[in-house]
Amino acid sequence: MENITIYLFSFFFILNILLAGAIIFLERRNVAATWAWLLILFFLPVVGFILYVIFGQNLSKRKIFKFTSELTNHFRERMESQRRSIEENSLVYQDPSMAEYQSTIYMNLINGYGLYTQDNEVKIFTDGNEKFEDLLQSIKNAKDHIHIQYFIIKNGKIGKKIFRALTEKAKEGVQVRVLFDDMGSSRTPKKFFNELKEAGGEVASFFPSKFLPFLNIRINYRNHRKIVVIDGKYGYIGGFNIGDEYLGLKEKFGNWRDTHLKLHGSATDSLQSRFFLDWNNASPAKLDYEKRYFPAKETAGNAAIQIVSSGPDEEWEQIKNGIIKMIFSAKKSIYIQSPYFIPDESLMHALKTAALSGLDVRIMIPNKPDHMFVYWASYSYIGELLEIGVKSFIYDHGFIHAKTIVVDGKIASVGTANFDVRSFKLNFEVNAFIFDKNVAGELHTIFEEDLKKSRELTKEMYRSRSKVIKFKESISRLLSPIL
Repeated sequence: MENITIYLFSFFFILNILLAGAIIFLERRNVAATWAWLLILFFLPVVGFILYVIFGQNLSKRKIFKFTSELTNHFRERMESQRRSIEENSLVYQDPSMAEYQSTIYMNLINGYGLYTQDNEVKIFTDGNEKFEDLLQSIKNAKDHIHIQYFIIKNGKIGKKIFRALTEKAKEGVQVRVLFDDMGSSRTPKKFFNELKEAGGEVASFFPSKFLPFLNIRINYRNHRKIVVIDGKYGYIGGFNIGDEYLGLKEKFGNWRDTHLKLHGSATDSLQSRFFLDWNNASPAKLDYEKRYFPAKETAGNAAIQIVSSGPDEEWEQIKNGIIKMIFSAKKSIYIQSPYFIPDESLMHALKTAALSGLDVRIMIPNKPDHMFVYWASYSYIGELLEIGVKSFIYDHGFIHAKTIVVDGKIASVGTANFDVRSFKLNFEVNAFIFDKNVAGELHTIFEEDLKKSRELTKEMYRSRSKVIKFKESISRLLSPIL
């Protein structure tokens, strides 16, 4: 027995040495993350190895998503043409004032594959009832295909209503495809999707467990995107998932305040291509380029939009970089809404620089936390920013789940990414970057209306917090990189 113990100890010691070497020399991680994993491996030899297998995988060098050749050719020519026009300063802006953001547009194009389109109509939803009624109407009007992707799909009242509508369309011959995150929708029984599949619809889950339902070695990397594309003409993107709480029907949260967009225009092509990539990763029934999925657009819109995706499979944090670039372009104001506010050093530096430059920086977070550690970690970062002039507001009219930033009332970003390390580095996310004074102005106005339902957290209030709260903040901030 003693010999077996010695052999096991030696085995795990050698394994830890090899794993430590891989972390240091091959993965080239952030220095702080490298030291954290080394400490875990050497102080918790067996447990540390298991934790690393589950939470420590580095996906940044893996090609998880692959364009088919036809889809690549479809977008490559458009993107190369746009790149050349920006480099030659020949890109024509329907709104000439947006030319001042050309470097941001170029970065999103080159780094985030964000094609810049200027023919979009945009409808903003802040209420779940209105959003889902509009979505149900779009489903009802669908003629060719419906592509739906959500992080969370629940089998409550709204979930059943939507899937009844999808099943009816599948029976009519409309191609229906549904993609959900396996962990985000883990509480939804698989039989919930049976009726849709029996009617001819297709269903797939992202990063499903290959072993047991409760043992998923990719649990740390979740597809947090929410995308709907109807007939290649209409697209939806934003913060709402499918669940009754998003209609304000859960007592725990009360009123649910979110932000979601409906797009009609060429930006829908980018949402469609993002869905293709995610679907082809999750489903054996691959999608390839067909004109029916990318029809000609006939709109009267003139809003300019770039759809930018990011995820742990990429070397760069595209959405975070786009947001930081927006912050540095600000001249007057920066309005941020996020349920989780756990910025890394680069984002904190950008916000501090803006505040120290005299800009009106305002951040709105919820009063009702849905994740306690996240809430107190957010509180600690907010407190740090209060000291240099950032204004913070606590939303009191239920739970605010919006993920928005508006700069100078001229440009904005709305999507699925929270202002936290998890969204920028670990989750698969998608945001719409909007270069339009009308849409950004409307989002600016919505923020100011939300202020009427919020209370300001002042420096004096924060400094007078109890020792218990200070303790909660300290522990939560320590854990913030993995929350």
